[in-house]
Amino acid sequence: MPSSSKPLTEAALLKMPASAYMNAAQLAFFRERLEALRDEMLSNAADTGEHLKENENFADPNDRATVEEEHMLEQRVRDRERKLLKKINSALTRIETGEYGWCLETGDPIGLPRLLARPTAEYSIEAQERHERKEKLHA
Repeated sequence: MPSSSKPLTEAALLKMPASAYMNAAQLAFFRERLEALRDEMLSNAADTGEHLKENENFADPNDRATVEEEHMLEQRVRDRERKLLKKINSALTRIETGEYGWCLETGDPIGLPRLLARPTAEYSIEAQERHERKEKLHA
């Protein structure tokens, strides 16, 4: 029996037959990718928290304004990451429930290329485009 301890690569993933879609190896690949992304974001958030706690005193008001602007930008990035963190946790839950990789609207496969580009994808490209068109109409 060959050892399966070697991690699956993107190329090997894409070479798998369609019948292997969302098999155990593929699910493990995406779980690992999502967990790594989640861990990186949690680490960034902790770093930001420490960075924002630093209380610097500046004699020059321009220096203070620059630092405050940097803090605001950093917080906006972390807000975006917080939203992405919710999507990552949702994707990890879908892996556990066997729903990962399948469009929540149609039940069709989302597709490996799309999941590699956006591992938190919940919809096939067609369903996502429909959602975006509806959003534009109602905006």
